[in-house]
Amino acid sequence: MRGTEGEDGRVVLDPTGELAPQSRPRVARPHSLDGLRVGLLDISKPRGDVFLDRLAERLSARGLRLERYRKPTFTKPAPVDLRHEIATNCDVVIEALAD
Repeated sequence: MRGTEGEDGRVVLDPTGELAPQSRPRVARPHSLDGLRVGLLDISKPRGDVFLDRLAERLSARGLRLERYRKPTFTKPAPVDLRHEIATNCDVVIEALAD
C-alpha cells in the first residue's frame, strides 16, 4: 500500500496494487458552504441513505441548497452522465461511504 502526504500532513493511502499510481493535485476545500450548491451522492452501499438523510436535515436547517444523487451500484464508477450532471449543478459534493 502506497501513501501520499497532503498539505495538512495527513497521509492518504492508495489501496490499489499500482506500482506507479497517477497523482493529481487536490482541489482546495471551500472555507464555508454558505452560498454553495451542495451535492449529496449516495453510492448505493447499505445505509448510505441513512447518513445522507441526516446530513441533509442538518444542512437544510442551515439554509444550504442541496441536490441528491444516487449511483446505480457501488461496484462501478458513476456513469458519465451522472458525473456530468453533478459537475454542472453542484459546487461541492459529499459522498456517502456507509455499510
